[in-house]
Formats: sequence, structure tokens, C-alpha cells
Amino acid sequence: MITLHQILVEIKDYFEMMNPDLKFPQYYALKINPSQIHKSKLEHKHAIFVLGQELANAMKDIEFTGSARISARMKELAERTVKEIERDME
Repeated sequence: MITLHQILVEIKDYFEMMNPDLKFPQYYALKINPSQIHKSKLEHKHAIFVLGQELANAMKDIEFTGSARISARMKELAERTVKEIERDME
């Protein structure tokens, strides 16, 4: 899970380098990064889905074909993961 999170962060970093105007506000609001191994698996999973959604949104500017569907699915998975985190905290 952490490896996938790291790979997505590297893709995000590349996108930001190529387009400095590109922002990832939802991901940054989570305040989690792959080096935080003390965070739960669910928190990393949620970060992956949020970042995946924002990456897919960024890709819409480059390629229209499947990016919107990917973004919508990542959003759905992120919302589902939030519910899992909330259940675990109870």
C-alpha cells in the first residue's frame, strides 16, 4: 500500500513540475505522505484514492477518453474508505 502511495506521489510531483499551476488540494489537506508508516493502512488507502482522483482530473486536460470515469471511481472509493476509517474509530 505504501509503495503504491509513493508511486502516485511521484506521478503527482511530475505533474506539478510540468505544470506549476496544477494543485492537489484534497490530497494535501489529508496531511499524509508515504513516509508516514505509522499511519494506518486505511489512511494510506484513502490517500491513494484521493490522489488517484486528483491525478485523473489533471489528466482530463491531456487526454479526455477515460479520465472522467477514473476520477469518478476514485472519488467513490475514497468516500467508501472514509466510512471504513470512521467505523474503525468507533
